[in-house]
Amino acid sequence: MTIAAAEVSKQTIADATYELLLEADRVPDPRHQECLDQVVLLNAPVARSIASRYRSKGVDADDLEQVAYLGLVKAANGYRLNASTPFLSYAVPTIRGELKRYFRDCAWTIRPPRRVQEMQGTIAAAEPELIQRLGHVPTDEETAKALGTDASEVAEATSVRGCFSTLSLDAPGATDGATTLMDTVAGAEDGYELVENVHTLSPAVASLGERDKRILKLRFCDGFTQEEIGQELGVSQMQVSRLLRGILETLRTELAEQRGLNGS
Repeated sequence: MTIAAAEVSKQTIADATYELLLEADRVPDPRHQECLDQVVLLNAPVARSIASRYRSKGVDADDLEQVAYLGLVKAANGYRLNASTPFLSYAVPTIRGELKRYFRDCAWTIRPPRRVQEMQGTIAAAEPELIQRLGHVPTDEETAKALGTDASEVAEATSVRGCFSTLSLDAPGATDGATTLMDTVAGAEDGYELVENVHTLSPAVASLGERDKRILKLRFCDGFTQEEIGQELGVSQMQVSRLLRGILETLRTELAEQRGLNGS
């Protein structure tokens, strides 16, 4: 697609968006909501593009896109036709704000001070443009100058980027890759608690579906890695990770309810 064609396409989408917003302003539900839904679908590529700039920060790409779509939905519902700015001029900051809030409130494994979180989000939003303009990854001084802040604040914020994600226990734990981090973690003697644990977990596990039981067996009884479980089930490692999180959360809830009943 040529630059001219791309500009025409953008203008076509902008015009269609305006017409839909105009109609939504004049009609009641359900047509009102249908128009707003179409606005979201038309401008979804913009949300995906913004979300892509926040990748490689330790957060799943699908989660980023969902947050960006949420921001777009909020923009479609909050935009007013009598505003002096075009829809995208309102939607883009709304989407970015939603992504920054997600990073600040939901994506930290170790939670730094709020000001550091906010600075990290600001840096993440500005970095792609700086890289494009400077032709290299900006130094702390260059980033600070662009943001109008001190280099020390930028350095502090960039130093906590690793707080967004933890290492998988399936990651190599030695240079030869023969062992995983799980193999290097010392285990406590569990013989004394085995009977109690089995007694506690059995009812909760029994309520799970067959696939969930199989995943638990492969992971915790057979010692399969997430990648190996994915190959066994025909799904991706990421899907296995999500399934495991869901299973463990279900068991955790079930056990909490059991404790509540036993304690009452």
